Order: sequence, then structure tokens, then C-alpha cells
Amino acid sequence: MILEILAFVGVVVGFVFLVLAIASGLYYISELVEEHTEPTKRFLRRLIQSIIVIFALLWLVDGLPFLLTAFSIFSYYVYLLNLHRFPYVQLSSPIFLVSCCLVVANHFFWFNHFHNPTIPPLEVRLKPGYNPPKIPSFTEICAFFGLLVWFVPFALFVSLSASDNIIPHHIEATDGKKKNNGLAKVVVATVRERIYAISRKLGYELDPHHGSLM
Repeated sequence: MILEILAFVGVVVGFVFLVLAIASGLYYISELVEEHTEPTKRFLRRLIQSIIVIFALLWLVDGLPFLLTAFSIFSYYVYLLNLHRFPYVQLSSPIFLVSCCLVVANHFFWFNHFHNPTIPPLEVRLKPGYNPPKIPSFTEICAFFGLLVWFVPFALFVSLSASDNIIPHHIEATDGKKKNNGLAKVVVATVRERIYAISRKLGYELDPHHGSLM
């Protein structure tokens, strides 16, 4: 019984530390991108173009479904449109909102494709010389989702900056000039401020700069 409780506590603590590590990584990457905006824009543009080519090759060589492949290529074209005003983004912009919907749709459609592979009818499978379709391995599916479904949306989320009229109290000034305010950094900072507010209501004072108890 006690061992089960310890296991539950260990899972919760591990999850909390994992979330904190991801938040810290997002914050650091956002800071890094803010200092190298133009190289980041060129990298994202070439990355999107390369992935479009990879999707076309997967359709030609590996026989991925044409409609799904065309949908993903269209999605990456929409992602590319986000770079026109890079690094700034309006959260109410139609292109940004459509991009968010396409990320979810891409994940759902490809997950459904790999989770429910098409199996030919029995009469087809009994024909001489029949070659069964290749079922991708778990590693191949993970690589597909990581590199072709999630990587670019994640990179765009980290790289894009909130415009001046979004959460204005997060806009920083350096030498009289406004600094690019990373979208990921805004989200992390907002969540952090909410945690500080909740901790103060519970009677704990956290140093907002160091996160330590006061």
C-alpha cells in the first residue's frame, strides 16, 4: 500500500519536473531565436520546403495516401504564410487560426491512418504473387510524427513573437527600443505569474526572479 502511494507521488513529482524542464527549454529557445531572427526565418522556410518535398517522395516511393499527403502539403503551405510577417503574429489572424486547426487535423488524420491500416480483401491476399503492404514500425511512426507532423508547428510556436497589442505588460524595452516578445515566452511568463498569484493566496511568497520562497 505504501509502495503504491510512493509510486504515485513519484510519478506526480516526475511529471512536475518534466513540465518545468520543458518550460525552461521553451524560454531559453525563445530568447535565442529573438537574437537571431533572420537566420531563424531562413531555416524555417527551408525546413518547410524540404518537408513538402519529403511528403511528395513518401507518396511516390512508400505509397502514402494521395489525399492525406496533399492535405499535409497544403498545411505546410499555410505554415509558410506565417513567415510573411515573421516573427510577429496576431493571435486573431485567420492564417494563424487556420494553422492551429491544421496542426490538430494533421495529427488526427495521420494517427487514424497508422492506427487503422488498410487490409486488402481475402481474395486479393490469396492471389499468387501477392505482396502484403508494409506496416510501419513503431520507430518509423514516431519519426514520422516527430519530424513531419509536430516539428515545424512547434518551431513556429517558439519562433513567433506576440505583437505589441498582445499582453502589453510583457513587452520589454531595451535602450528605448521594444524587444521582440516571443510567443512561447509570453505563455511561460503568464503561467508563471498565475502560479505566483496562487502561491501568494495560499500564504507562500515566491521571488518572481528566482522562484524561491520568501
